[in-house]
Amino acid sequence: MKMGKLVRDWVEIYAIYGIEDYQTLVFLVIHALGFTILSLVLLVYFNPICSVFDSLFPVLSVGGSRFIAGFTGSVTALSAVCLLFAAGNIFYSSVKLHWEMSQRMVNVVNDWSMVKTVLDVGCGRGILLNSVAKQFKKEGSSGRVVGLDRRRTTVATLRTAGIEGVQEYVTCREGDARCLPFSDNYFDVVVSAVFLHTVGKEFGHTTAAAAAARIKGLGEFVRVLKPGGVGIVWDLVHVPEYVKRLRELRMEDIRVSERVTAFMVSSHIVSFRKPCDHVVVVGEVRVDWRLSNIC
Repeated sequence: MKMGKLVRDWVEIYAIYGIEDYQTLVFLVIHALGFTILSLVLLVYFNPICSVFDSLFPVLSVGGSRFIAGFTGSVTALSAVCLLFAAGNIFYSSVKLHWEMSQRMVNVVNDWSMVKTVLDVGCGRGILLNSVAKQFKKEGSSGRVVGLDRRRTTVATLRTAGIEGVQEYVTCREGDARCLPFSDNYFDVVVSAVFLHTVGKEFGHTTAAAAAARIKGLGEFVRVLKPGGVGIVWDLVHVPEYVKRLRELRMEDIRVSERVTAFMVSSHIVSFRKPCDHVVVVGEVRVDWRLSNIC
């Protein structure tokens, strides 16, 4: 494959990056196979099963037992199809779609030759991280992209960077998105792909505490951005709350992409620019993007 190629085979992407949350995929496939086997058993042994129902429930008519067996078989077959579809969508979203959306996120930045420092929050095994690094390599830049993740994925991330031939542009750190270990106004660009919605998940995704944690994480993105810097977030479900908060923080050039189905839910790319000069006018209250009062 040539560097900069815009179309990659999903087999190639999977061979390099694999799937991070493979447990969910395995869970769905195993249950889909179980329902498939059960529906086939009900189909092959339909008449004997109806006879068993008749002996167990004498009050049922012949038609009643056949209806129960047929209905059960239909439900199990439909469940198998739904589970297989969900597994297929998660596999596609984790591999092919993740790579394609990473290319779209990279293309949001008009001139990579002017970018020297990039932060990828929730970098995982590095699909987006390496896409940024490839831009540095393409431009012949001395830039650096830092990948940050809560989990210990450094070895796997650096391995994929080596395979892609961009290891000299990549650095990895472990940390929490709610308290980024970087000083204010440090990065030219901050990116994050399908990660921010997981911040605060220990509180439950729909709780006020989880929403506060996500917003605090978004505030950290803004904090570490240089004035004039660009933030790009691809995330699931909670994009409207991000847009609302970015407006409260007086970010500029806020843009939301069209809806893309990923991991069985809606997703969008949100991009914004941190103002170069934010002047506080009379009567205006400056918003503190660090939200230090939130636990």
